[in-house]
Amino acid sequence: MKPQCMQRRNFLKLSAAAAVTPEILNRFAATADAAAERKLLKGVIINMLPKNLSDKEKFQVAKRCGFEGIEARPLRDLNAAKEQAKLAREAGVPIHSVLHGWWPPFTDTTPSVVQKSIDAMAHSLRCARAMGASAVLLVPTKVTDNFRYADAYKRSQDYVRKLIPVAKETGVSIAVENVWNKFLLSPLEFARYIDECESPWVRAYFDVGNVIIYGFSQDWIRTLGKRIVKIHLKDFKRSGYQWKNLLEGDVNWPEVRKALDEINYKGYLTAELGAGTEEKLTDIAQRMDRIIAGKF
Repeated sequence: MKPQCMQRRNFLKLSAAAAVTPEILNRFAATADAAAERKLLKGVIINMLPKNLSDKEKFQVAKRCGFEGIEARPLRDLNAAKEQAKLAREAGVPIHSVLHGWWPPFTDTTPSVVQKSIDAMAHSLRCARAMGASAVLLVPTKVTDNFRYADAYKRSQDYVRKLIPVAKETGVSIAVENVWNKFLLSPLEFARYIDECESPWVRAYFDVGNVIIYGFSQDWIRTLGKRIVKIHLKDFKRSGYQWKNLLEGDVNWPEVRKALDEINYKGYLTAELGAGTEEKLTDIAQRMDRIIAGKF
């Protein structure tokens, strides 16, 4: 059963048997209520917002530009995380996910390094709970000249499994993202990687633009299906090998939009482009409107 797709009535029936805390119960009941009415929503990464503004002002800019949610970065202080989330909600752009990002230990198998890294990700999950976010983005490993693919695969799954109890405790999904790390190079393998973790708390954070150099976004979406919990939007041009604004690269946006409907994806599409002015951010939000509306 997928926690984000759970209906309120079923959740309440199951929660007594699951012995979850009242805090988690209330959180997921609210999430379930909202899920029934949810559509495709436009998110923006906090680092894309003007850097010379306070958090309150940044969130107000995001709202004016047309965004509906924020992907934040983890904060050390959980009280500060709660306050930042309060400011985002008041501006009308709640924090929906947290970007933990590239994750040591990668190729370092030193036990102290591994444990420090696991502890840092566990903190990000607790930070996400404090913010009211439903997922933390994680890049779990990378492959190098001296670190074999097989080792990266096995070790990263072992580390992720150690975090599942914290994900369950917090009610926040571990969202593994596909990036340029020479790892999870096909949608079939990505799906298998998620399935082998054997937990509804390990999901896929699918990046539409990152697969264009070796695949087709719509194929990945259809293969990953319900494993997808969050989506990043960006575009890439194979000719010239360069990142482009949305709708200006080689992503087949009509097929991507169809694929999202086919898997019944509902929730946030978060832009991942460079920081910019309010005018640039408004343009990005309007391009996202076109993608959502299927007007290409």
